[in-house]
Amino acid sequence: MVTIMAESMKGLKRTHRCGELSRANVGETVTVMGWVQKQRNKGGLIFVDLRDRAGILQVIFEESDCGKENFEKAEKLRSEFVVAVTGKVEDRGGAVNENLATGQIEIRAAGLRILSEAETPPFPIEADSRTKEELRLKYRYLDLRRPDLQRNLILRSRIAAAIRAFLCEEGFLEIETPILNKSTPEGARDYLVPSRVHPGAFYALPQSPQIFKQLLMCSGYDRYFQIARCFRDEDLRADRQPEFTQVDLEMSFVDVDDVIDATERMVARVCREAIGLEVTLPITRMTWQEAMNRFGSDKPDTRFGMELQDVSEVVRDCGFGVFTTALEAGGSVRGINVKGQAEMPRKKIDALTEFAKGYGAKGLAYLSVMPDGSYKSSFAKFMTQEQLETLVKAMKGEAGDLLLFAADRLKTVWAVLGALRIEVAKQLELIDDSRFDFLWVTEFPQFEWSDEEERYVAMHHPFTMPVEEDLDLLETEPGRVRAKAYDIVLNGVELGGGSVRIFQSDVQERMFQALGFTKEKAHEQFGFLMDAFRYGVPPHAGLAIGLDRFVMLLVGAESIREVIAFPKVKDASCLMSEAPGGVDEKQLEELHLKVTS
Repeated sequence: MVTIMAESMKGLKRTHRCGELSRANVGETVTVMGWVQKQRNKGGLIFVDLRDRAGILQVIFEESDCGKENFEKAEKLRSEFVVAVTGKVEDRGGAVNENLATGQIEIRAAGLRILSEAETPPFPIEADSRTKEELRLKYRYLDLRRPDLQRNLILRSRIAAAIRAFLCEEGFLEIETPILNKSTPEGARDYLVPSRVHPGAFYALPQSPQIFKQLLMCSGYDRYFQIARCFRDEDLRADRQPEFTQVDLEMSFVDVDDVIDATERMVARVCREAIGLEVTLPITRMTWQEAMNRFGSDKPDTRFGMELQDVSEVVRDCGFGVFTTALEAGGSVRGINVKGQAEMPRKKIDALTEFAKGYGAKGLAYLSVMPDGSYKSSFAKFMTQEQLETLVKAMKGEAGDLLLFAADRLKTVWAVLGALRIEVAKQLELIDDSRFDFLWVTEFPQFEWSDEEERYVAMHHPFTMPVEEDLDLLETEPGRVRAKAYDIVLNGVELGGGSVRIFQSDVQERMFQALGFTKEKAHEQFGFLMDAFRYGVPPHAGLAIGLDRFVMLLVGAESIREVIAFPKVKDASCLMSEAPGGVDEKQLEELHLKVTS
């Protein structure tokens, strides 16, 4: 690389960003600054594509206009040099570049300052990069220069601003809650922070501001919100990070409908201002039970059909042992109808079977209704023609359809067919990516059984109010208790969720008992919240929306890493900064810690 003496700004002021100029500026003398995207030397003319966060602009250097010294400097420009250019905006006339927003104009340079030179980057700085993600994340500061990532983060900023504006107009107060807090049970693992001044004691980074926002309701703040940083020490995936951002809100003197109404209007405004999407209100609601029965998921993608069909009663007395054994054990037999795929090759059906096994299935039964009306099936020999016809009718099968079945305990059947439905839709390209289908899922179970802990655990958290009609079941049939909880779903992704909170001390104590907490343990973990309930607490409810997921879906990204400036990878490490890292022995001594392995 040619070493060039970098120049200072020397009082030079930028007048416009590159992408802000248009034909309205023709004839003006302007100063733009940014990174060299590309330099093309045509002999007497040098063309430079100059890039900043607003876009790309073509600059022309001709010695007669910019002088010999500036022309010679322009000859030395390379990709990613940082420069300042002063010149006149000209119309391109017949040489319009339709691929650029600024393609109708260019700058004829009169002056050039090289503010910083650059080595050749390890990958091209361009949109839709095909560079391996590991390399891009190692050099994230370069990756963030790419126009598509910049658009994502700019849109994220606009979304956050729209959320703040809406909530402030609605009377919400933005209040910060602590980052260093006490570790509490239930939910994901906490990130722990050792205390230097309290040997052997630890803070926990917040998984959410839940307890503190409830305390703010106790304190009379009525409507609270926060764009909050949260932390969970759990395995990562495409829509999950160890640290994430959520739009957190809480309201007093409200019930389910009030929170849903405010959230819907906020989401509609954000979609309109961010991407011009008009969301039809009110958003459709569906109970958890209906969602599971129809889609096998509590966050169903409703952009396509292929809903689950319960055929348990139809096959109860058939001769197929896989079905009858599952039913005798109290399980269920359900299926999906893959329209027009009766002639799917056996190799593909076997691959779907292996996929289903990944979700707990022992196998996958199939029945093809061939175009001539005959049946081709993995179990036809165990059933009569009449039984097969009844089963096809129950599945709304027609000539050309492929019917896929799972038989097991209901929880497993839901998991298998819910995942299979999505997988088949992706393979057959049945999902309309241009659609945005919002959905509310309501009335979740209050509890779910944990085989690992051999007890009921809260499906949401211990502060969720049960449906009033189910309160009498808390002690006798906790598995039947419904919660006043609600999730908002977009295209099969949980955007966020919330609930009406328990605000009566006696109900909260009964909830802790149902979860297996002794009074002493409950007070040890949540004493300050329970004490607050003794001094007058209003009915309250709230919700949190994952900002990272929301932006990811609105921009059409496949991972939240594409909408977070400095994300972690699957093992929760940062390839750029190499965090987490070791610390020296002195720091460990001050924290009263010793590394044993």
